[in-house]
Amino acid sequence: MRRAASKKTGQSNSINSSAADLFRSASSKASSKELERIDSLFYTYANASGVIDPEGIETLCADMEVDHTDVRILMLAWKMKADEQGYFTLDEWRRGLKALRADTVSKLKKALPDLEKEVRRPSNFADFYSYAFQYCLTEEKQKSIDIESICQLLTLVLSSTFPIQVNLFVEYLKTQDDYKVINMDQWMGFFRFCNEISFPALDNYDPELAWPLILDNFVEWLRENQKSS
Repeated sequence: MRRAASKKTGQSNSINSSAADLFRSASSKASSKELERIDSLFYTYANASGVIDPEGIETLCADMEVDHTDVRILMLAWKMKADEQGYFTLDEWRRGLKALRADTVSKLKKALPDLEKEVRRPSNFADFYSYAFQYCLTEEKQKSIDIESICQLLTLVLSSTFPIQVNLFVEYLKTQDDYKVINMDQWMGFFRFCNEISFPALDNYDPELAWPLILDNFVEWLRENQKSS
């Protein structure tokens, strides 16, 4: 009886192993087919050099019926970990679309709302905010961005989360004359300001702490405006 039981167990293990092998083989084939479709979609938009350039991205956006200035396109670049503004390489495209499980334009369009939810989670948003600045550094060794571009970027990335703070900071940046560019420390400092400082009271803002000087000036400007209004 024991031998029979052992034999049956051996047969069962063999069947289970075969089933697992079949599943792995089928899964591998499905993954391979998906990658083929992702690659095929890439070359629909790629230029002769084998990258998707700004024109290709605009065509992709038109096919998805999404404006190329929509913040979700920047979120898509973040998901791909795209290195150069306005360009997607094949590796970046694969990384992003595999993660989104999108191998057609229709699936990519449908994935955008969930991508936005993913980005706006607090655990991801700080990384996305930092990425947005780095993505806009288009020149070699560039470390700062001009005021006009920063105002546009702030409005695109942060205004839906902190509309009043962003609107006032943009107004301040456009009226002041001390700063022509913004660096990463100042960019991230404003994000911290929005998250930590009570607004519009500003009662927990302490200039003695390690805030960028531009934020000390911004708070002083805000307080002067509050007095005069």
